[in-house]
Amino acid sequence: MTDQKPVDPAQILTAAYDEYSDAIFRHCYFRVFNRERGKELMQETFMRVWEYILAGQEIRNMRAFLYRIANNLIVDEARKKKEASLDMLQEDGWDPPGADEVGKMQNNLEEQRVLQTLKKIDKAYSETFIMRHIDGLSPAEIAEIIGESTNTVSVRLHRAVKQLRVLLNNAS
Repeated sequence: MTDQKPVDPAQILTAAYDEYSDAIFRHCYFRVFNRERGKELMQETFMRVWEYILAGQEIRNMRAFLYRIANNLIVDEARKKKEASLDMLQEDGWDPPGADEVGKMQNNLEEQRVLQTLKKIDKAYSETFIMRHIDGLSPAEIAEIIGESTNTVSVRLHRAVKQLRVLLNNAS
């Protein structure tokens, strides 16, 4: 007879929050381009996980599950709202996290250029590119999150990079 102690849902959520909250926020932020809304979406993601855990459901891959919930919330957000203009982003204080103060202005211009260019490529490609190169997810993790094959994800990544190169080179 084995004594298995029941897992505390609060411990599961706390551990997941500690490990993934920054990454989920960053993912949301780079998808909606609004710091406050990114925070709200990250918080809503963890609230949904909490409800799922309390309902007694099992989560096999917490990271992929969190990204899937965040993606679903972002899609819902996009359906409700028009695309933000660059002027609106600047008025809202668009300021990517992690840029040091010395090179901030130069970095902002380059990041704005890349982010604006990301908006010009196919949405499936840009979303996959963000998950891979900003969120640091592997193609297998992205495939699990979006419900596609790893091969499809790899093709999208390749095409995203190809389209970005063309657009960025033409804009220079």
